[in-house]
Amino acid sequence: MNANADPNTTANAQMVFCRACGRQIHVSATSCPGCGARQIAAGESEKLLLPAFVLCVVFGYLGAHRYYAGKIGTGILMLITAGGLGIWVLIDLILLLSGSFTDSEGKKLKRWV
Repeated sequence: MNANADPNTTANAQMVFCRACGRQIHVSATSCPGCGARQIAAGESEKLLLPAFVLCVVFGYLGAHRYYAGKIGTGILMLITAGGLGIWVLIDLILLLSGSFTDSEGKKLKRWV
């Protein structure tokens, strides 16, 4: 280790700010010790599963859940094909329930609320 290296630099590199209260917390914290707000993990989408699921059940044949997730291109394809004649909608429902559905950035939708 370099004798001139600042030990606080390494520690600060692993710190982030709480999404709710702005308090500085460790990057691995799942919730803020100050306010208790749940933090988003790396690779996890900010989009919620519940709205995506409801949109898929009610308007799946129109691709509404894909628009919500930011997948505009496949949303248009679902609109044109009526959700792949329902097959694509069924596949997306399974992906949503299993936690494998991703947003436009490739991050998985994990949180229901």
